[in-house]
Amino acid sequence: MTHWLENKIEGHDAWIGESSQLSVCIVPGLGAKAVSLRSTRTGREWLWRSEKALGNEGYGSPFPSGDESGWDEMFPCIDAGEYPLAPWQGRPIPDHGEVWSLPWEAHSTGFTLHCQVKGEQFPYLLEKTYSFTADGALRIDYAVTNTSTAPFSFLWAAHPLLEVQAGMKLHVPNSLDEIEISYSAEERLGVFGDRQPWPLASSSGGTVDLSMTEANEGRFAEKYYFTGRAERGLAAVSDPATGESITFSYPAEQVPYLAVWANYGGFGGNYQLALEPATGRMDHLGEAVRRSEVAVVAGGEVYRWHLQVSPL
Repeated sequence: MTHWLENKIEGHDAWIGESSQLSVCIVPGLGAKAVSLRSTRTGREWLWRSEKALGNEGYGSPFPSGDESGWDEMFPCIDAGEYPLAPWQGRPIPDHGEVWSLPWEAHSTGFTLHCQVKGEQFPYLLEKTYSFTADGALRIDYAVTNTSTAPFSFLWAAHPLLEVQAGMKLHVPNSLDEIEISYSAEERLGVFGDRQPWPLASSSGGTVDLSMTEANEGRFAEKYYFTGRAERGLAAVSDPATGESITFSYPAEQVPYLAVWANYGGFGGNYQLALEPATGRMDHLGEAVRRSEVAVVAGGEVYRWHLQVSPL
């Protein structure tokens, strides 16, 4: 069992938990983001870090104005926009959602770390509890409580920006064989709403194997969702050069969608990859509601899910 220890990271209060497999560092004041996810067996750091100072410019600020690195929580949407339904229709939702730029409350009960935050524009309580399984994998249990009497529609997505090199492999269930484009720099894979087969997609420069990380050419960046609901909640990245991998597993019933952010220098000059299990699609909450591909928590009820991270 693992105890959580308090620490300081670049002047920010932090909590560090470590098991036989993983070490994770959480900064509650910065959206309860993870700034480090390191293999204790090999020493490999899995989370990408920019050259910016750790921090953000507060609630409602654009995501690129912050450090843009580590693992943030996207909730209740990703794209900035207005809430689409009564009784909160028209209320603004910031870029990448509300909670990544808010300070969270956090406390340890010994073997677990409990983090929570209340909504600014909407009546919810979002909680996540970090613990380690018996074999040392990291488990995060999530719960969103609707503190109103009206149904609340939301999109949650994990946003772990991973440190990668060219030639690494992406792994998803075989049933996920088609993607829909949310964003593609230079429209390499098409425009919003275009569909492509996965992993071999057609591009302006020929066929692209999306299951393999590309070199940092400074041009390409894509965000896409798999079109089908996952029968199995699983996504992984492996490094053939070292034999290492990291796997994200989650309940497909509560988290039925999977997105990929593959930035090979085409957005902000950054080189990073994110596997993003999500409760809805696409990035804009209004679009997810229009498609009926969105999570809903009834008034006074709780929506629960979890995410487990396992390195090899």
